[in-house]
Amino acid sequence: MANLKDIKRKIGSVKNTQKTTRAMKLVSTVKLRRTEELAKRSKSYEEAINKTMSDIAASIRKYKVGGIKGRYFESSEIPAVVDIIFITADKGLCGGFNFHTIKYVRSLIEEYSAKGSKVRLKAIGKKGIEYFKFKGYPLEKEVIGLSSSPDYKKAAQFIQESVQDFLDGKTDKVILVHNGYKNMITQEMKSVDLLPVDISQFSEDQVESMIELEPDEGEKVLDSLIQKYLEFNMYYALIDSLAAEHSARMQAMDAATNNAKEMVRKLTISYNKARQESITTELIEIISGMEAMK
Repeated sequence: MANLKDIKRKIGSVKNTQKTTRAMKLVSTVKLRRTEELAKRSKSYEEAINKTMSDIAASIRKYKVGGIKGRYFESSEIPAVVDIIFITADKGLCGGFNFHTIKYVRSLIEEYSAKGSKVRLKAIGKKGIEYFKFKGYPLEKEVIGLSSSPDYKKAAQFIQESVQDFLDGKTDKVILVHNGYKNMITQEMKSVDLLPVDISQFSEDQVESMIELEPDEGEKVLDSLIQKYLEFNMYYALIDSLAAEHSARMQAMDAATNNAKEMVRKLTISYNKARQESITTELIEIISGMEAMK
């Protein structure tokens, strides 16, 4: 009977776990929908910034000999110092979401270190911070709480330090890495070279623009717009990462719920078998006792 009690206790424990994982899945589903809507609205703003930058870049190419120049666009074949900004979650229980980001960041560290570049890590998210500290990697900057609750002002403050270091010549490249949202069941690694800005990524095929600038004003306006462009990229990466995190956790909790359901089924079978064996043993003992009394 002790065995029956143990199995019954295990069934109760697994059922309680199943309730928890099911609730976490539902919470992640609701949060994902909210974050997905925020990401869609933010995407429209991104498209507007890109369109404006594209118009200004085309205007500068048209009127200025030598094209677009400035510190924002200066690139090095082998950068001396590289800033890698990466985003992970503050919480676990989301499958391989954090692991994929950490693995990719490590590959970048190896790649640039092999070239002789100095790599500086700037981390957002508790899980990534804990991992790299445990492995002995120095962190130039770390923030907890921003990945789980994106805020534009805080995102702008975070990226501004890297931007200023680039403008001052302290760094030669800034890379932003995060695990992004693709759809309800898929996440994808995203790595963006924030600085130097590759102006060629903005389309040169322009329709007539509503923007009119004096030839000597174009670069000033573009520099000002680039600040907003970089700040928004940082903010949007946080939103994108959060949506991917909820998606990954929703899938992980769904798998955990199904596994718990299967475990309950197997434990129930074991319980029934043990109960049948116990009943059979009791019957044999009763029959044996009656035979002995004859």
